[in-house]
Amino acid sequence: MESEERVIILFVTTLIIVAFVVFIVLLFGLYQKRKNFLLEQKAADQKRFEREIAETQIEIREETLRNISWELHDNIGQLLTLAKIQLQNASPENINEVSETITKGLTEVRALSKLINPEAIKNINLREAIQLEIDRFNRLQFIESKLEIKGLEFDIEKKSSIIIFRILQEFFSNTIKHSKASKLTVSLNFKLDSLHILAKDNGVGFSKEIVSKGIGLDNIKNRAKLIGAEAVFESEIDKGTSLSIIYKL
Repeated sequence: MESEERVIILFVTTLIIVAFVVFIVLLFGLYQKRKNFLLEQKAADQKRFEREIAETQIEIREETLRNISWELHDNIGQLLTLAKIQLQNASPENINEVSETITKGLTEVRALSKLINPEAIKNINLREAIQLEIDRFNRLQFIESKLEIKGLEFDIEKKSSIIIFRILQEFFSNTIKHSKASKLTVSLNFKLDSLHILAKDNGVGFSKEIVSKGIGLDNIKNRAKLIGAEAVFESEIDKGTSLSIIYKL
């Protein structure tokens, strides 16, 4: 009788051990499966992020080339044409006008050379990139623009800078093309653990329905999410439009 009890106990014990081992194996298998899934998801997210960075860099280059083409044709071209006409009719009385036109043309060429430099996009500095855009708007009299810096400035990760700059570039483009604004202000507020960016114009604004349906707005928000940032777009009829970006370090 005792031997039968021992056999039963041994059998039950063995069964429990086997069940426990099977449970551990299954648990480990699930853990490995979950781990592999997360690694694959992380790799996919990283590929998507790198692809978005590459596409954003291409968009910045295309926008830059459009700006260069416009400035060469409509700005520098006009200055050179004016200088040619002035030289053809040059006299001691108007020689200073010729000199001023040529000097202005040289200034425009130097400003343009900064945009042509490919390293300016690859190693983009957010503040400098925004300042170049602001200076261009003012120089070409597109819109009265200014950049405000608040707090102690710190470096932003390069890839994040590219995304943020492209988001702002889209806002600037919409402001100049559609808002009929006379003023544009960009503020970079450097806080201890984040960067708060506010771009706003005093244009005609848009209704909430148009803002909510805007494809460009979805693109801006999706890009902001890629770098862990939050983008808030606000607009009101006759009260202008603003874009707020909060980027956490």
